[in-house]
Amino acid sequence: MRIVGSLFVSLLVLSTVSFAAPDRITVNGSVKIPRIEKAPPLEAFLEMKPSPEWAGKLAKVDAFLQREPKDGAPAMNRTEVYLGYDDKNFYAIFICFDDKPGSVRSRLARRDNIGPEDDEVQVYLDTFNDQRRSYGFMTNPKGVQFDYLWTEENGYDPSFDTVWYSDGRRTPQGWVASFTIPFKSMRFPATRTQRWGLLLQRVNPRTNENLFWPQSTKNVSGRLTQEGQAEGMEKISPGRNMQFIPYVAGRSFRAPDLRDPANPQFGGAHFRPDYGLDAKIVLKDSFVLDATLNPDFGQVESDEPQVTVNQRFEVFFPEKRPFFLENSDFFNTPITLLFTRRIADPQYGIRLTGKQGPYKLGILFADDQSPGRVVPDADPLRDKRAKYGVFRGARDLWKGSSIGVLYTHRQFLDDFNRVSSVDGRLKFGSKYTMEFQGVLSDDKDGPGPDKTGTSFHLWFERSGKHFYGNTQYTDTSEHFLTRTGFFRRPDIRRWSNYAEYFWWPEKPKFVNHGFSAFNEIVFDHSGKKLSHYLNANYRVRLARQTSFGAFGNFGFDRLRPKDFSTLVIDQEYNTARRGIFFGTAWFKQLSMNGEFGWGTDINYVPADPNPPVKGKYNYINLYTTVKPFSALTIGNTYFLNRYRDRATDSSSFTLHILRSRWNYQFTKAISARFIMQYTSLLANPNFTSLSKAKRFNTDVLLTWLPHPGTALYLGYNTNLSNPDPTFNGPGTPPNRFINDSRGLFFKASYLFRF
Repeated sequence: MRIVGSLFVSLLVLSTVSFAAPDRITVNGSVKIPRIEKAPPLEAFLEMKPSPEWAGKLAKVDAFLQREPKDGAPAMNRTEVYLGYDDKNFYAIFICFDDKPGSVRSRLARRDNIGPEDDEVQVYLDTFNDQRRSYGFMTNPKGVQFDYLWTEENGYDPSFDTVWYSDGRRTPQGWVASFTIPFKSMRFPATRTQRWGLLLQRVNPRTNENLFWPQSTKNVSGRLTQEGQAEGMEKISPGRNMQFIPYVAGRSFRAPDLRDPANPQFGGAHFRPDYGLDAKIVLKDSFVLDATLNPDFGQVESDEPQVTVNQRFEVFFPEKRPFFLENSDFFNTPITLLFTRRIADPQYGIRLTGKQGPYKLGILFADDQSPGRVVPDADPLRDKRAKYGVFRGARDLWKGSSIGVLYTHRQFLDDFNRVSSVDGRLKFGSKYTMEFQGVLSDDKDGPGPDKTGTSFHLWFERSGKHFYGNTQYTDTSEHFLTRTGFFRRPDIRRWSNYAEYFWWPEKPKFVNHGFSAFNEIVFDHSGKKLSHYLNANYRVRLARQTSFGAFGNFGFDRLRPKDFSTLVIDQEYNTARRGIFFGTAWFKQLSMNGEFGWGTDINYVPADPNPPVKGKYNYINLYTTVKPFSALTIGNTYFLNRYRDRATDSSSFTLHILRSRWNYQFTKAISARFIMQYTSLLANPNFTSLSKAKRFNTDVLLTWLPHPGTALYLGYNTNLSNPDPTFNGPGTPPNRFINDSRGLFFKASYLFRF
């Protein structure tokens, strides 16, 4: 009852608001887009105005206002945008004046790698005009492309990739950029006259300006709720839109074969060819049918490093494989019930997504060969596969609100997992948002009856320039399980609160400062408190994306014999940490951010047969990006995690991860990437069951990527480690580096678009 009472008080404090459906919140801003006969070239605007040939032929927008640092104030430097369309494309030309043109920041980088320290401009096109989801297109003064989906629930989703064209150029008065966005690359209603939501944005990191047309204020919840309107486009359509992307690939590799733990060995191939096909068909302009046969789901982009040592629960790694990425937001719910990395090795997949009027639909079918490939050849499960099916339906309510259902099914032989869900998002007025979800699972794994479980989620948010707060409650039963989603812990009631208050001095060199606090408490269904966490911090933001602050954490955990077999009775642990954090992009050539913390934490991997123990703990997370010149970007990451015994101050274990990523961009399409990563785990057998280990990995990739779908990759990777002595040859010292994995691969694909 205590947690329910606290939740009620939190909702009462935040929810002084009418539940009537609000009017559209759009700030006044409407532009009629004229039809033009040909594409406007960037060269016609290099004088920071349209050439005589183009004067008066395009719609002009120039009333940009600040969102930061001074909400609602006029821009420090003028921005003009010229808009038009023809039968096939939407066009936008940005003219960005700067009183210090030599300070404009830009670099030549890989597609989708515009850094936050670059000058940039963006176009948001809400083609269904529903204030929920828009296509986003961004470029910098070098014309580098970044495309994304913006949703009010999740913000930027950079997984979206499509074909469009951009260019950029610096000038003596600032810089200009052009966008050519094919209608084939978007989905929109099949109506004679189009009315789209439109947002235009410019970011100037030198002045900390975040500018929008029309005004986008922090005092209104959401971004698309404040969009303007693009009107006047008639008789446009994606037309016949079919895409086929065949690929061929080949690899030569050597790697450990651990399918039989009792008999580990090396396996590989001198050359293994592969081929497959991805296909896309647009139906009635707004629905997309995607299919894939024998997809190549080897990742070209490597995962960013994360600390996986001494983690009690699974670590989340984002999806990077193209087939699962487009319209992936259609399947998003507050509780993650579809985590496509669970489908590890599919041979086929088919997906239908789209929207008609207020209704949204998503259907996905795929198989997964991995359960039958991770077992020895003689195992009865060899070559067996799992089957996945997912259905998503949703309906828009009033502006910014929606309700939906989701069903997932995973079948492996006679075992299954079925999950059904109802969820909703409700907006009240300009500041308040609520999300809810109810889920039922049914799971059968092996002999015996299947088990059913439930999970419920409720989230409430209040937005504002100075004060922001949210409260969240989740109740998950003992037998709830999703094998298609990302799920960490059953049998809990979790309640969390977050609040922040910031002051805005509205000075060019002093953006804001303020406090924030986060509190989380977890009970099981018997009422026993399992954990309690509190974080408080103070942050200062200055010019040129420079910030710093300090924090303090308090933690309480109760571990039970059911959690750790080495415990006889429940054991309570109180921990505390404090630290500092910072970030800066003061100089064009260097940006960095980091966090340093120290205090106490739990060692979940003590020496056998001891239970988890509280120890001294300190860590460093450090990220730096160096750009010695425009075409070269060097990103460096360093993680340090050190645990020590409290009684003796001796080291229990120390983890170092050092990663350096070098990317040289010859042109916007051609690049060379080199990654080095060193991991070292120094373990003291007196205090931990972890084994000493070290690993050095290198990854080389040459890329030609003129646009998504058409690409050529050539890569090589190798891994040196001191693995289990089973893999060492006779007479090999146990700590010596050996090459336990290496591979050479190529992949070529081509986009046929009709």
